[in-house]
Amino acid sequence: MSLIESGKRVPTPSVLELLAEKLDCSLSYLVSGVNAEQREQIELSLQSARTALDSGETDRARAEYAALVADDVLVELPALRREAELGLADAMQSCRQWSEAIELLTRIRERDARVMSAQESVSVACALSRCYRHSGDLTRAVLVAEEMVDGSVRPAWSDGLVRLGVKLLAAYIERGDLLRGSQFCGELLVGAELVGDASLLASVHRVAALLAVENGRGTEAIRHVERAIVVYGDAGDPGRLRRLRSDRARIVLSASSVDTASVRTLVKQMEAELADDPAASIDAMRCVTNLVNAELLRGRTERAAEHVTALLRIAEGLPEEAAVEARLSAGRALVELERPRDAMRELTAVAEWLARAPATPRTARMWLAVAQALERIEEPARSVDAYRRALACVGV
Repeated sequence: MSLIESGKRVPTPSVLELLAEKLDCSLSYLVSGVNAEQREQIELSLQSARTALDSGETDRARAEYAALVADDVLVELPALRREAELGLADAMQSCRQWSEAIELLTRIRERDARVMSAQESVSVACALSRCYRHSGDLTRAVLVAEEMVDGSVRPAWSDGLVRLGVKLLAAYIERGDLLRGSQFCGELLVGAELVGDASLLASVHRVAALLAVENGRGTEAIRHVERAIVVYGDAGDPGRLRRLRSDRARIVLSASSVDTASVRTLVKQMEAELADDPAASIDAMRCVTNLVNAELLRGRTERAAEHVTALLRIAEGLPEEAAVEARLSAGRALVELERPRDAMRELTAVAEWLARAPATPRTARMWLAVAQALERIEEPARSVDAYRRALACVGV
């Protein structure tokens, strides 16, 4: 006993079991100092926090996970402590607290790198890459993902690795690394096919469609997004299917030859689905944006104007970043509708938000859209300033 207490000898499992029996306590209590009742309470609290997060109660989930992480008892239960910290990181991401999540995930990686399973390591890398991408640090988003995907020993393709691959491909697209993205896309599609999960395969085809759009390959993009819809199937999550159909409509609208009547049919189908789910406000915004563009292409300006009004009404209830996306779409549409004052109002609001946002390829594209719209309504000074800001966002 004295040798064990002094750390000079590590007891075998059988010795620990014998000691627990002699001391009339559980093996868990002997090893961690946490009794069965305490452990059960912790596990129930973890379950409660996860249920809150899964049901969209992000503030409650964050508070419950934070309380667990602050509990000194978890120091003696490293696996449960890591579960609580990863749950807290998930809640932080849901609250868009990217820097806090990055700090926590980095600490977990550094402390537990040797004891985490391959699945846990991939999961942490996936979350960390996502956080870096949303915070505007695309370089680190790519590095974190590439360390896992392109490391000296790549893990076998798994659900987690495919999810990480999707994040990596999205980061390649966002930072404009289309050559590397195209090379990796083929590998990712093979990996997703091997894993065999319909939802993951649909995710890969969706991001492959976005890559094809950036490469100017409209027909390939439509083929990928239609494949995603078929793979995911009507048994999938309705919200996910709505987004895929919205992507299809947007991609078809961006193609060089557009059958706007068929696009309008697609968007009308989404509009009917959205009527059954009023909570899907971001989906509604993108649906109405597609309707605006379809009506403008068909020359039906009155209907387009009606949809612009609806789009601005939806924007009022959206998170700030999504609202800016809606107002930019509305501003560009108002330019087409020859309503320069109204367009100027929306474009000014977008520019004010962009001036506070981090410099990323996405904000560069938004500045470029603002600049082009301002040029159309004969605002040369503001247009030139917007062009300069777009270039500054990409380091030019």
